[in-house]
Amino acid sequence: MRTSTMQNDALARFGHALSDATRTQILLRLREAPGYPADLAEAIGVSRQILSNHLACLRGCGLVVAVPEGRRNRYELADQRIGRALDDLLGLVLAVDPACCPDAAEGCC
Repeated sequence: MRTSTMQNDALARFGHALSDATRTQILLRLREAPGYPADLAEAIGVSRQILSNHLACLRGCGLVVAVPEGRRNRYELADQRIGRALDDLLGLVLAVDPACCPDAAEGCC
């Protein structure tokens, strides 16, 4: 079975989003509930500017959307299936032997 270019691009964008720990934390938090940038920055422990840059990347990847609320924007997953996909990935990753890549934080995998 052939995979279309559009499908390849979508998976590459998702992989790019997950390749950064801050973006991953944002997605995991938004999987639980929509959030505001200031609250997300505080919860994750990054500056608002850093968070803003990562949100722009996630918007560009089509994974999150900004919902205007007066003078603020609330962020949420672009599609609830993204949350389910993250759940599935977590289940898969947790099923893998952690000894296979003990230095994952250092980029061994």
